[in-house]
Amino acid sequence: MSRPPNVLRLSAALIALSVAGCTPAAVRDGPTTAATEAPPPAPAGATLAQFFDKYDAAQLSLNPQGKAYRGIRDADYGKWTDVSDETEVATNKLQQASAEAMRGSFDPGTLSEDEALSFELFNAQAARADRLFAFRDHRYIFDQMNGAQSQLPAFLINIHRVANVAEAEAYISRIRGLGPLLDTLSAQSTGRAAAGMGPPKWVYPYVISDIDNLLKPDNAVIEDIGAKIGKLEIDAPEKTRLVAAAKAAWSESAGPAYARLKTEMARQQATAPTQDGVWRMPDGKAYYEALLANYTTTDMTAAQIHDLGLAEVARIHGEMRAIMKKVGFKGTLQQFFDHLRTSPQYYYTTREAYLAEVDKHVKAMEARLPAFFNTLPKAPLVVKAVEAFREKSAGKAFYQSPSPDGSRPGTYYVNLFDLRDMSKTELEALAYHEGVPGHHLQRAVQTELTGLPPFRRFGGFTAYTEGWGLYSEELAKDMGFYTDPYSDFGRLGMELWRATRLVVDTGIHDKRWSREQAIKYLKDNTPNPQGDIEKGIERYIVYPGQATAYLIGKLKIMELRGRAQAALGPRFDFRAFHDVVLKSGPVPLDILERRVDAWIAAEKSNR
Repeated sequence: MSRPPNVLRLSAALIALSVAGCTPAAVRDGPTTAATEAPPPAPAGATLAQFFDKYDAAQLSLNPQGKAYRGIRDADYGKWTDVSDETEVATNKLQQASAEAMRGSFDPGTLSEDEALSFELFNAQAARADRLFAFRDHRYIFDQMNGAQSQLPAFLINIHRVANVAEAEAYISRIRGLGPLLDTLSAQSTGRAAAGMGPPKWVYPYVISDIDNLLKPDNAVIEDIGAKIGKLEIDAPEKTRLVAAAKAAWSESAGPAYARLKTEMARQQATAPTQDGVWRMPDGKAYYEALLANYTTTDMTAAQIHDLGLAEVARIHGEMRAIMKKVGFKGTLQQFFDHLRTSPQYYYTTREAYLAEVDKHVKAMEARLPAFFNTLPKAPLVVKAVEAFREKSAGKAFYQSPSPDGSRPGTYYVNLFDLRDMSKTELEALAYHEGVPGHHLQRAVQTELTGLPPFRRFGGFTAYTEGWGLYSEELAKDMGFYTDPYSDFGRLGMELWRATRLVVDTGIHDKRWSREQAIKYLKDNTPNPQGDIEKGIERYIVYPGQATAYLIGKLKIMELRGRAQAALGPRFDFRAFHDVVLKSGPVPLDILERRVDAWIAAEKSNR
């Protein structure tokens, strides 16, 4: 899973900017004049590239955290992005006014092919963001998947770099800013819960557990700032002063705010709803339809997505039975699933062993990439276990993009909280999805496309990005990997997981399935361990619609590759095809199809 390109996946309440095609945001210590009065960029006399640069500067002025993701460390480095509704309104107005100004100032018929694509993509992103803007209060602020209670500390630990005293003081400023920031978010969550838009009751214990981890005196944030200060080349008294200031900021501001937040979460939990789907919310049906359109970049209905999922589950089960026969297992597919869930030989006993195996496969894949790709990432890839303070609630695996300035590598985070949720059979496919040739290759290449406007380098479309990740799992088989049939079965298991998502996501949010009903469906139809299944369903409940994008995107990329292979025959080149897909940056699936069709026609005419 890729963090929104945004890329860390922030609290759903905090990703309005990433939905709008901007870098992810969270919160600041207070509104600013720019947040309420930022004008749209003026295009008069400007090129389209200059227009987009001005828009990017305007939206970044509202988004100090977005700057940090990009590696920009300026006067805003110690601030949080403002989460007030006024800033959400200003951000939406900026984007919509900018799109209108672009349409009035540039004629796509006079633009180059790539400029015309940027024009079309900016319009598409603005329209998609505007549709979702009406539902901005439907997003959960605190949940186990993207909740601000854990994502804000994760930002400090993973994004806030400390290379000198000024940057250490900026970190301390952000710690102190956590107090008013959390209070603001807590008040917003109170209002949403009262209006029927709070998360289900079972979510709250996860949130409270994260908070408890951060209420410890030597919590993950204090450990992190201490370690970062310790590496600075400054004298010992100065290090002591900075560490003391960080601890004071926590004890005086952040810590008390987390304590108040815990009290509020416990209060909400007492009256929280027990229904899981967003259908229970005001205008819940329209909200879910908007989410599906946004994530899949199609006009597929919930019913169509549900039926596609059922058909794909049946197809993959057939391929799994062939492997089951190959390895000589006697019994039903469901019995084989149970065998894989319960047999110790399919699980590692130490985190070190798991990570070492990942490293081995990543290195082997990196050596193979030039045979299938012309364009390779410059940024390195690192693999890290999810931090202890959030591993109980965090997702199974996710990827964080590198910074464009080279100061931060691409990072594949793997959650090793319970090794019995991390089957050996799926290890290869998961590493290829999150690392190479999956998210790291695609997202690093995207970031490094310096000729594209910023909204294309740092934005994204989920069906494209996650479709590429799932496509990469199958591509690895074409590249000669999965030599162990159990790993190939694991690859199919990962694809099956994405197919069942189509069924359970629409089941929960459209057909009104319960959490328990969805869990039973996965248990009956996948080999995944019980803990993995429960965590997956809990993710789909609080992150509605997102999980449907993976298989829909992958099927389209495979369809287009098959079309190219049929049309070009022996002249088909994986490397050229992958350039067509990757070098545009993320695009909606219909635009991707148009681009591949144009490439096929050009290749045929060059014959």
